[in-house]
Amino acid sequence: MLPYIFAEKKGIHIIDLNKTVEGLQEAAAALKSIAKSGKKIMFVATKKQAKEIVTECAQRVNMPYVTERWLGGMLTNFNTVRKSVKKMQSIEKMLNDGTLDSITKKERLTLARDKEKMEKVLGGIAQISRVPAALFMVDIGHEHIALAEARRLGITTFGMVDTNCDPNKVEFSIPANDDATKSIAIVTNYIVAAIAEGLAERQAQKDDEPAETQDDTENKAAKFEVGSDEDRERRRRGQSGGGRGPGGPGGQGGPPRRRTTGGPGGGGNRPGGPGGRR
Repeated sequence: MLPYIFAEKKGIHIIDLNKTVEGLQEAAAALKSIAKSGKKIMFVATKKQAKEIVTECAQRVNMPYVTERWLGGMLTNFNTVRKSVKKMQSIEKMLNDGTLDSITKKERLTLARDKEKMEKVLGGIAQISRVPAALFMVDIGHEHIALAEARRLGITTFGMVDTNCDPNKVEFSIPANDDATKSIAIVTNYIVAAIAEGLAERQAQKDDEPAETQDDTENKAAKFEVGSDEDRERRRRGQSGGGRGPGGPGGQGGPPRRRTTGGPGGGGNRPGGPGGRR
């Protein structure tokens, strides 16, 4: 962290804000491109100071988040975690549609408690069906298990890095104070604004695609109509010409035919005719 430290005062390291701005802009641009491509970005912040802030920001852009406890294998063993999510959703569905009205009150309360426990841990990742494309962490030292799983799977990692952490562990490091609520709020809101901008651009591209497709269809139809008109005109000219094509028999470009009629008194070349050549 030495390149990111501006000075030291009374045993406290002061982070260079110019480095923070550079790292923040670089991370925001990368996250914007990921969001524009339609991929998911998971927010991880299990620290007490960052739970509410990260939860609110992730819900704003409809991205998965983990703010209670990181379950070991949440990424590397995603299929098993996904089964737990489906179990939670099935219990919630049964509680809502009245399927569990026939069981005893104690069993119903037990299922309700299990559902609340699972929702507390897995509620932020209930809507994703595959491993996310990127991971944003507030404190990479505190979230070392999530960081290790992401690096093992080759997932792009972003993180707020304080002076007590190694910035080389993440691909995009943002040097900042990860203990102060204001610092966490500023960085997270900036990141979320970039993600929202990427999502808006993706939606705009989707809206433009149907219009372009319709224009292409109309152009093709117009070209087809013009070609059909030309073909009809060509056929009409051919029929009215009566087969007088160039170079054909009787055509304009063919050789002149010799007269072979040998009538009486005519000078034809038919043998035996009167006045003809013998």
